[in-house]
Amino acid sequence: MLNIAVMISGSGSNLQSLIDGCKDDINGNIKVVISDNKEAYGLTRARENKIKAVYEKDEKKIIEILKNENIDLIVLAGYLKIISEEFVNEFKDKIINIHPSLIPSFCGKGYYGKIVHQKVLEYGAKITGATVHFVDEMADNGPIIIQEAVYVEDTDTVDTLQKRVLHVEHKIIKKAVKLFCDKKVEIRGRRVLINE
Repeated sequence: MLNIAVMISGSGSNLQSLIDGCKDDINGNIKVVISDNKEAYGLTRARENKIKAVYEKDEKKIIEILKNENIDLIVLAGYLKIISEEFVNEFKDKIINIHPSLIPSFCGKGYYGKIVHQKVLEYGAKITGATVHFVDEMADNGPIIIQEAVYVEDTDTVDTLQKRVLHVEHKIIKKAVKLFCDKKVEIRGRRVLINE
């Protein structure tokens, strides 16, 4: 069973999906939830599920915590701070992120939260979605594990689109973590092969 750390900045709805998945069929255990936001509801979710909840902004201290907990997989689930190259190198190919669009569209520096959905609507895109990818030194740039599309409706607002994309996020983050914990994910250059 792999040791998982989840890093969050907000409500932690993707975290909840992973907590449920670990109770169900993910071959992993969430050892710690770390947030750079003291008020993040995700920390409450962690405590309610008897998971160590830590508020920490200092990256060196975060790395120390992750090493002390023997973490095998780090999931950035709505973590809004961009992590450093040092952090990425310390946990190479062990960090995954969920992003609310089909990368490489509507991603990178400055594209997070509702801004992503607003930009999708402004552009007039017909399809958006969610992406789970490995994290490298650049924002939203690492090899893609899973993507799922969401059709943009003519009547969509930022909120309605965000809600539908979030539903997909919950599903694919759980699937990606399960595949990783089952050792069915293989990185070959920019491609990720799923060995099911």
